[in-house]
Amino acid sequence: MSATNEISAKVRAAGVVGAGGAGFPTHVKLAAQAEIFIVNGAECEPLLRVDQQLMARHADALVRGLRHGMAATGAKEGIIALKAKYKPAIAALEPLLPPNVRLHFLKDIYPAGDEVITIWMATGRRVPPAKRPIDIGVMVSNVMSLINVAHAVEEDRPVTLRPVTVTGAVKTPMTLIAPIGTPLAELLARAGGPTRPDVAYVGGGPMMGHLLHDLGDPVTKTTSAIIALSEDHIVVRRHRQSMQSVLRIAKTTCEQCLLCTELCPRHLIGHELPPHLIVRSLNYNHVGNPSTLLSALTCSECAICEAFACPVDISPMRINIALKAQMRAQGLKYEGELRPADPMAEYRLVPITRLLQKLAIQQYSVPAPLQDEVLVPAQVVVRLQQHIGAPALAVVGEGERVRAGQLIGEIPEGSLGARVHASIDGTVTAVTPEAVTIRR
Repeated sequence: MSATNEISAKVRAAGVVGAGGAGFPTHVKLAAQAEIFIVNGAECEPLLRVDQQLMARHADALVRGLRHGMAATGAKEGIIALKAKYKPAIAALEPLLPPNVRLHFLKDIYPAGDEVITIWMATGRRVPPAKRPIDIGVMVSNVMSLINVAHAVEEDRPVTLRPVTVTGAVKTPMTLIAPIGTPLAELLARAGGPTRPDVAYVGGGPMMGHLLHDLGDPVTKTTSAIIALSEDHIVVRRHRQSMQSVLRIAKTTCEQCLLCTELCPRHLIGHELPPHLIVRSLNYNHVGNPSTLLSALTCSECAICEAFACPVDISPMRINIALKAQMRAQGLKYEGELRPADPMAEYRLVPITRLLQKLAIQQYSVPAPLQDEVLVPAQVVVRLQQHIGAPALAVVGEGERVRAGQLIGEIPEGSLGARVHASIDGTVTAVTPEAVTIRR
C-alpha cells in the first residue's frame, strides 16, 4: 500500500470527519490531489472557542496532521489560516512550521472561516459558483479534523471525544471535552447551568447554528457549541420565525435597498447570487431570470443578509433555503460563471465587533477556558449518522460489552460514510437504526 493510501485508510478506520461543518468524511477528501492544503483555523462564528484553544494547546499535533494531509493529497504548500488576534496559537505554531507551511493572518471579520472566503483571503484564488475548493487545486480542513488525522495515522486512535464550548447565559462559560454521545444537559450542568429561568439554547454559532429542542440529545462529531440565550433574544426569535412569516414579510416590506446583495460574501467575490433580486422574484411569483433564481443554490447560509444587512427583518437566506430544497428535488443545477470581484469586497465583510452589537451578544463574548478533565457520563447515545452520507450500520448487539475506541458502526458497502466507535467502556443497552446506547 502506498503512503497516500495508507494515510487515507487509517483516517477511514478512525472515523475522522470534518469537525467544523457538516461532517464530510475526511478519508474521501484525502483521496483527492491538491496543490495547496489550508487549515481553517478562523473559527468563523462569534462566541466559539474550540479551535483557537486547540491550536495553542495541540500545535504539534495540528502541524503533524497537516503534513499527513499534504502527503496524502500531494500538496506542496500548507497554509494555517487563523485570526491575527489568536496570539497564544500563533506563538505555539510559529516555531513548528516546516519550510513549506506558513501562517496567514485573517482580520477579525465575518465570515472569515467560510472556506470559500478563507481560500480567497489566504491565496487570492476564488472558487467559482457551484464548484468545490478542489476544483481550483485547494484542500481545506478544520483544526480538530487534522488533529484527529494525526492521532489516526500515528496511533490508530479513533474519534471518540469532542471539545464543545458552553457559553452565553451560563454561570461559568467553558470549553469541555466530552465523549461522543454525552447528553448536552451534562455539559450545561458542568458549566453551572443557566443564569436565568427563561432560556433557550442554540447549537453551534449564533449566525449559522440551530435551536436545540432537547438537551437530552447527544454530542456528535460536529457539535461545536451550546449557547444559552433568553427566550426573547433576537437570535432566538430569528430561529423561531416561521417560513410563512418570512414569506409574508418578504412580500410586503422589501424596499429593494440592495444591502443584502452588497454585503453577501459570495456576491462580493464574484458569484452571481443577488438576494434582493431573488426576493423581488418571489414578490412577482417567481418571474425573473432563471439564472438568478438558480443562483440561490450557491448560498452558503452565512445569515449576513437576514441577521445583519436587512433593515426591515426580511430573511433572504430562509427564502434561498426553501428554493434550494425545491430545486434539488427537481434535479436542477446552477451553471453560472465567476464574475469580477467587487472592488470593495475586502471592506464590506463584517467586523466581529459590529456583529456582536447587532446580535446583542457583546456581554457573552468572554473566554471559555478549555478544561483538562474529560467528562465521565453514565451513558452515551452514539448516533450512527454524524456525517454527510449514509448512516453507519451497527456491528454490536444489546448486552455486548464494548471498550472505548471499539468499532460499533461500519460504513455500508459502496456508500459514502464514516465509521463510528464506542466513546466509553460499558454495556450496549440498545441498538436502533439511528444509534447505539452504551451504559458505563
